[in-house]
Amino acid sequence: MPFSGSTTSYALLGLLRLRPWTTYELAKQVQRSLHWFWPRAERTLYDEPKLLVAAGLATATVEATGKRPRTVYAITDAGTDALARWLTEPPEPRGLEFAALVKVFFADAGTLTQLEGTLGRIEDESAQRVDALAAMARASLEEFAFPQRLHLSALTMRLQLEQELAVLRWARWARDETGEWDGADSPGRWDAEASLRELLTLVDAQQSRSEVPRTDGGGRVSARRAH
Repeated sequence: MPFSGSTTSYALLGLLRLRPWTTYELAKQVQRSLHWFWPRAERTLYDEPKLLVAAGLATATVEATGKRPRTVYAITDAGTDALARWLTEPPEPRGLEFAALVKVFFADAGTLTQLEGTLGRIEDESAQRVDALAAMARASLEEFAFPQRLHLSALTMRLQLEQELAVLRWARWARDETGEWDGADSPGRWDAEASLRELLTLVDAQQSRSEVPRTDGGGRVSARRAH
């Protein structure tokens, strides 16, 4: 019977394909890599390897290190095959979990001071994440644990960094704009409709650039190249 694991299951299989790990080592590697775009892996880290072993996709070997035993997980041939099959399947729709943005969305139940505080924390966190990603990129140029995978790290890190820069720009813009509001429930003379029209202008400008994903009448994605 085919393994019907979660994305987290296959993410950990992907790490096990690189080398055997203890749970502690897996946790450290997840913090360095998967945590940036799949934090669920960290939350289920201590249960998921056992499920992979039960499904025959990984092995668990107990080794003695000093007085404390440790369990080392390694991928099996069946696990490698399952990972390859999973890569052929369409991915789940992209989702976004952003607790601070939920607070912004319902800020009219509170005060403008609370909203400003939330925006400030978003800005600070994004700035820290930009710095951390930049440090990771510099470190990868000097020494990378899996040099045969540097191209994939660079590919994914580009999106992570651009997303954080976008959040940072938005937080600074939002703080400037809300500085003109009378309250969280009353924007005063601030023109929300003008802001939405500006947003649509940005979309139109983006769609006029070189390669633009579009959907045809059947919902299929096509691309238009500008000349």
